[in-house]
Amino acid sequence: MTPADRRRRARNRRLIAAPLAGLMTAGLLAAAGTGPARAAAPAAQPAAEPAARGAERPAPGGVQLEHLDRGLAAVATGEGVFLSWRLLATEVTGHSETGLTGADFHVYRDGELLGTVTDSTNYLDAEAPAGAEYRVAAVVDGVEVDLSEPVSPWSDGYYELPLNKPADGVTPAGEAYTYSANDVSVGDVDGDGQYEYVVKWYPSNAKDVSQVGYTGNVYLDTYRLDGTLLHRVDLGVNIRAGAHYTQFLVHDFDGDGRSEIMFKTAPGTKVTRYHPDGRVASERHITMPREDIRAGYGHDDDYRMSAEDYYAHVVGMFEDWHEHPEVVAGNWPATLEEAFGIAPAHDYPLSREDAEALADHFIDAYAPSRSARNNLRAFEGFILEGPEYLSVFDGATGRELDTVRYEPGRHDDGLMWGDYAMARIEPGNRVDRFLSTVAYVDGQHPSAVFARGYYTRSTLVSYRWDGHRLREDWNVDSGWTPMSNPFNDGPHGVDGTDPEFGTLTTQGFHSLSAADVDGDGRQEIVYGSATIDDDGSLLYSSFAEMPPGSADPGAQARLGHGDAMHVTDIDPARPGLEIYTVHEGGASAPLGYALRDAATGEVIYGEYTGVDTGRGMIGDVDPDEPGLETWANHPEGGSDPDGVGLWTADGRRLGERTPGTNQSIRWAGDLTTQIVAGYGYLGQDTVIEDWRRGTLLTAEGTRTNNHTKGNPALVADVLGDWREELLVPTADSTGLRLYVSTELTGHKLYTLMHDPQYRAEVARQQTTYNQPSYTGFYLASDMDFSQVPVPDLWTPGGVAALADDLARRVADGEVSFLSGLLLKPWTVQAELHMARGDHASAARALERFTAKLEHLRGVSDPARAALTHRAETLIRTLR
Repeated sequence: MTPADRRRRARNRRLIAAPLAGLMTAGLLAAAGTGPARAAAPAAQPAAEPAARGAERPAPGGVQLEHLDRGLAAVATGEGVFLSWRLLATEVTGHSETGLTGADFHVYRDGELLGTVTDSTNYLDAEAPAGAEYRVAAVVDGVEVDLSEPVSPWSDGYYELPLNKPADGVTPAGEAYTYSANDVSVGDVDGDGQYEYVVKWYPSNAKDVSQVGYTGNVYLDTYRLDGTLLHRVDLGVNIRAGAHYTQFLVHDFDGDGRSEIMFKTAPGTKVTRYHPDGRVASERHITMPREDIRAGYGHDDDYRMSAEDYYAHVVGMFEDWHEHPEVVAGNWPATLEEAFGIAPAHDYPLSREDAEALADHFIDAYAPSRSARNNLRAFEGFILEGPEYLSVFDGATGRELDTVRYEPGRHDDGLMWGDYAMARIEPGNRVDRFLSTVAYVDGQHPSAVFARGYYTRSTLVSYRWDGHRLREDWNVDSGWTPMSNPFNDGPHGVDGTDPEFGTLTTQGFHSLSAADVDGDGRQEIVYGSATIDDDGSLLYSSFAEMPPGSADPGAQARLGHGDAMHVTDIDPARPGLEIYTVHEGGASAPLGYALRDAATGEVIYGEYTGVDTGRGMIGDVDPDEPGLETWANHPEGGSDPDGVGLWTADGRRLGERTPGTNQSIRWAGDLTTQIVAGYGYLGQDTVIEDWRRGTLLTAEGTRTNNHTKGNPALVADVLGDWREELLVPTADSTGLRLYVSTELTGHKLYTLMHDPQYRAEVARQQTTYNQPSYTGFYLASDMDFSQVPVPDLWTPGGVAALADDLARRVADGEVSFLSGLLLKPWTVQAELHMARGDHASAARALERFTAKLEHLRGVSDPARAALTHRAETLIRTLR
């Protein structure tokens, strides 16, 4: 929707809303036959904006998902103009052998009907003239009930959203850095049924948590599709740049029809809002808790450590050694000499001089003796202290809505987390591993789940944003992994101290998934090799027997940590969902890769590899085989003839050669899976490859992200039919390219964004090591469409869309001005009831709307049918 369209929509709504109060006051509506009760209705109040933020909005019986428009896209190709549009889940009525049934569609070019599409949601206009505009209309029972906004074809085969690249910078160490567009997420921030795009900007010196050095600031921009920059969040100097630090969630959490943005913040985080012409409208830091302000913290604070700061930090830690709770409890050595294995030399408490002497020994002698990579004199750029927050922002304006403390806090610089215990000493590593996802843990409302740690102590917290404040659903904490010596121990694979969640340690991955694994209608959190039930209890933690040749044959061991995880219905012959994972534990892990039952965690098949099996993927790449294929590779790209290779869903090995593992995409018209390839850091263009047909798309002049991961900015069904779009930045990050598959398909399926698991997975796709988004049902070339679940959903923005449609039809003359005034009170009432969370009353107001509409004379038959259909669809979802 263009800015002109938005202005027109607002003007149309005002045409009805503005004179309404005056007419009500004068009693004209009552005179016109609305009746005394209707004349006294709350509709006399000004027209409601999208649902007010405030009290929690309980859902009706269904799951809360987005109101989306038709999403029509037109792309010029060598064969003509390809059109693609959405089927909404609310429009589905049944199924056929090739797809779902429901609304049919009229396709228009410049107002002329080109044809009717019944078995898909795409069309090729082979005789398209230059400069044409296209629209599609949904047809129910032979009557048009919805007409899309007009679109013009993308002439270059893609759409390019212009980006506003941040200025270059210089670190405190004098190192220059530049910016590139990184991960992207989507949400309807203004309630108009179209997605906006939240872009994360990475500095060129972004680091993994284990890498030493300063980084530039991270920025989050929110854009309309036309390139209008709504606001920019500068996370500030106290949030480090790297894959593990900033996990941002974009979703409508409170059910007001508009998406919020939620992520970790710190002192110095600032929001800049822009006018439509690009001028700065305002700049404002987040709100720090009063106790932090009283304690002297401020937005000018800089907690990045220099090498000198870190040395002073170590000296201070050693001075207080005798007071550490683990030392006092007798769990750790009473002296640092004992911890380092050297002769006693100092009295405790340590003097400053003695603490410095031990710090010198630790940094210059002990640490290098553990690993040649331990160069703690060069340790700088990390943030190991200072406040940490979780903030919620209005997606449209960038206004801060709430800020709370990030739970749990870091506690220390990683000492208790095991960052000093391994041979590789990595302060700030295990303590600063963050994850996030959206999850429908109650089956209806979206919650935000944020996690910290997964190698040792492992924690997750689920929050609900009710429009007023963040409320905690539940909190999961494995407890600390016990160590006998924090400077020389093996804390991985050790149970935490919590009696329920202790086995959660070392089971987490660099991502997580929300999926209804037990079929109860509520989503669980698949936390790598363990799963948290929807109520925050531990559903299971997966173990297996260590095989011959491993580090501990015969022992029961965790499946453990890995880099890639995929959750969906992989094998349709088995009930429920499956989980495919790869594991990096090498000889200490019972399996290098595994397919598990998602409900129980039981291993269906898998193999011991004895090495870090770092990459894995699933997809229907061989349509001759039932189910989705699975495959895995070592990080170096090699393969193990005794294990890694291409496998069928039921555990048959198809061969050693495997497709790529960067990212999958549903691009082809035959429901098979394709792979996104190309490494941006090597200067390669992004490509989409098919296992049988070869390269289907070369996105020239674009780059994938995240170094060797080679991820697109986003792969998701954001426009058009059920297939996924490819979003990748240009090589110079001045634009974000959006590619739509132009391969005709004869399959009809509702937008994947109306599948609750897929929508949650898209929200979490940006998290750490980006993983594909999957539906909660089997999606492949041999799928049985009778088994596709049609979600019981409701869309918070639906009533506002009905009001907009009414206003548009008044402006177009399909509904007379007086008839519009007579109908408007009921849409206003419905919006007010929705804002209060009273969906039953909203449905009753809409019933009155349809009753009045049935008898009004000043309404054309097409407008009457369309408005009635839209209102009745809403009533069904609100009951």
